Order: sequence, then C-alpha cells, then structure tokens
Amino acid sequence: MAPANPEDSGRVGGRLKRYARVTTTMTGLAARVAGERYLGLQIDRAKHAADLREALGGLKGPIMKVAQILSTIPDALPPEYADELAGLQADAPAMGWLFTRRRMASELGPDWQSRLKSFSREAVSAASLGQVHKAEDLDGHQLAMKLQYPDMASAIDADLRQLRLVFQLYERYDSAISTGDIYDELSERLREELDYKREASNLALYHHMLKDEDCVCLPEYRSDLSTGRLMTMSWLDGTRIMPFLETNPSQDVRNEIARKMFRVWYVPFYYYGVIHGDPHLGNYSLANDHRINLMDFGSIRLFRPDFVGGVIDLYRALRDNDPDLAVHAYESWGFHGLDKDAIDVLNMWAEFIYAPLLEDKVRPIQALRNGSAGRELAGKVHGELKRIGGIRPPREFVLMDRAAVGLGSVFMHLGAEVNWHNLFHDLIDDFDRTKLAERQREAADVAGVPAELVQLAG
Repeated sequence: MAPANPEDSGRVGGRLKRYARVTTTMTGLAARVAGERYLGLQIDRAKHAADLREALGGLKGPIMKVAQILSTIPDALPPEYADELAGLQADAPAMGWLFTRRRMASELGPDWQSRLKSFSREAVSAASLGQVHKAEDLDGHQLAMKLQYPDMASAIDADLRQLRLVFQLYERYDSAISTGDIYDELSERLREELDYKREASNLALYHHMLKDEDCVCLPEYRSDLSTGRLMTMSWLDGTRIMPFLETNPSQDVRNEIARKMFRVWYVPFYYYGVIHGDPHLGNYSLANDHRINLMDFGSIRLFRPDFVGGVIDLYRALRDNDPDLAVHAYESWGFHGLDKDAIDVLNMWAEFIYAPLLEDKVRPIQALRNGSAGRELAGKVHGELKRIGGIRPPREFVLMDRAAVGLGSVFMHLGAEVNWHNLFHDLIDDFDRTKLAERQREAADVAGVPAELVQLAG
C-alpha cells in the first residue's frame, strides 16, 4: 500500500537510502576489521571514522544524538571515532512550515492556530528528535513549543540496530570495554526521550527538587497545549553560555555561574538520586541575573541510594587511600569480579574525575581538567584495560560519567576558579541512604514520577 501523502513517501524513501548508506559504511568496516584481525591488514581508522561521520550526519534522528553522547563518554569509542562524531552538529535542518503546520494539526487538532495569538513559522532551534517554536497564548504569555519529528519510534529502532552493529564491530578489534550495558542504557534513555508526558513528569520532579534553590529558573508546563509528542512550556528569556562568554564577564561572574551550575546538577543527585544526563550547551541558558535557565528534561535518570552512596564512598576512599572502601564503592555501582589490577585502573580514572574535590582550596579547573591531560589519561586507562582483559561498565555508570565529563567541560569553558571541595561537602556531609529513599518516594507522590522508577531506585 502506498503512503497516504507523497511527502511521506519521499521521507521514507530518503530514510531508507540513508540507512543503506550507513549499512554500506558499516559493512566496509566489517570487512576491514576482518582483514586486520585475520590477515594482518591495517585499518585506516581516521579515514573510516570520517566516512562514518559523513554517513551518520545525514540521518537527522536518534543515531546522531547517540553519536554525540558516545563522543563524550571516555572509551566508549576509539579516539578517532570520538573526535569525528563529536563534530556532528546538535542543530539539524528544521521542518518546513507546511510540514510543521500539518504536525501541529495532528497533535492539537485542525483549529490549533485559533488557540494561539502567534506561532513562529521558523523553529528557534532544531535537534535530533524535535524542534522548538516560540509562540504566544491568547492571554499574552510567551511559550516554547517542542514538536517531535514524525515516526521517531521507528527511527530509533532502526538507528539502534545500526548502533548495535557499531558496538559489535568495535568489540571485534578492541576488548577494553564491553559495550552491552552501554547499549542497553542508551537504548532505554533514548526511548524515554520520545515520551513528552514523561518529560513533563521530569519537569514537575525538578520543580520539587529545586524548590529551595534560588539559582535556577524552570519553565511551567502547559498541559492544555501539550500531547505525548508536543510539549509546551513557558518561555524563558536568556543568553546561551558561549555568546555570554564572548562579552568577557569578570572572573567573579564566571565563578558565580559555575557554583550555580554545580548546585543545579548535584542537589538533585545527592538529595534525590536524580541526574540530568545532558549538560549540553543547548539545554540551558543564563538569565539576566545569572540564574540558570534549565529547559530540557528528556535525559533524566533515577539512581539507587546505594549508587549515590558509592559515589561518596569512592571520594572518601581516594581521599583516605582506603582500597577496601574503593572496592565497596565500585561494587555499589554494579561492577563485579574486580581484581587488584582492575581496581588500580579504575582508580586512575576516578582520581582524575574527583581531583577538583579532594583539596580544600580554590582551584582553577583548567589546572585539573585540561583537554590534553584528560586525553592522555584516557589513552593510558584504555591501554591498561586492554592489558587486563577488559571491563564491563554497569548501566548506571554511563549517564553519571557523561554528566560529570560534560559539566567538567562547561566549567572549563567558564574558566572557573572555586573551592570545589566546599561545594561538594555542602551536599554530602549529611548524606543518608535511608533519607534519600524517603525523599525519592515523597518526590514521586508530588511530581507523579512513575512508581516503577522509584521501586527500581529504592
């Protein structure tokens, strides 16, 4: 049966051609991997990584988002691939007006324009899963309307099949990281991001968790103008971080923003076991008073109290040189069967991540987290993991590590010079696993968080 609309036919045909292109690239890599492994031939990884980026960049959809995520996770991909995939642009070409108008009608009905005073024909931003339009309701309130691209569920399924192939090929020639749990975690998180009703619950959760923080602005959800694939919120005026930095703010202002960012991300984690897994520069802006406008709530994860406790235990283990506590911390995260060599390698990376927290003094983040040092250490850790036979990171570790690395990058952009030790201890000194579980249950009641998530966490 032919598609009902010729534009749909073209879209499906175009997607099939793009998938065929990616599959051809993947098949070529498979042949090269086999040649390297069995015939002693050498793969030009840099050239193939560039080819892969070109192929993936043509897919305006989930696999682009996955590629961006993978490029920020240490050792998830070889450096040649991480460098290329990091270059994929977060902003993709937006849907045209005729297409947007039809999508809006399918979500809000044919009279949708009569429910608004204005609606921007051009998207103010467009990313891998949807695009945002600025609008105004009949009472004059400014709105942000996030409209999901059509057929994203099937696109994710197809893209994830490509991702699984990428991982399988990677493990053929590099055994340092077992990718099974990474794949499962990314798959589940991506599918969650398609459910805008769930994202609305996440927004309500953040309103509850950050209700006592005066350093953040959160949008208000508009259920009357929302569906499962259209999320409408109040509009937040602000400046993106990079344009803001071009104004040459003082060091005091940079430090102020860094402290606020730290609390916006880590108050939810240490008090409620919740992390915002995407510190991407497009997901927040700065209000005129330097408060953080947090605007996207799709990539959210709830953690077990024991996992959060493990993060604190590992800090204390590194601070006090306590190897037994370090083992306990890694096991709390879900690592299993770790011998001394594996612990030593994990501690190499942990010492880099925790370095800003370990000393009670003001420290410039650049002195602790410059890019070349991180890359050199990641390469050393990778080599050691291969030497000891590889390791399987637990699922929960993926988004937590991504958030930590992403925030480190933000702090480097800011050139922050603060006492990270004090910021951290302000959050953890009264930590108690039982109290965290109680807060999670309370937040679930207030924000309407699905019960199964709280059961999973607690």
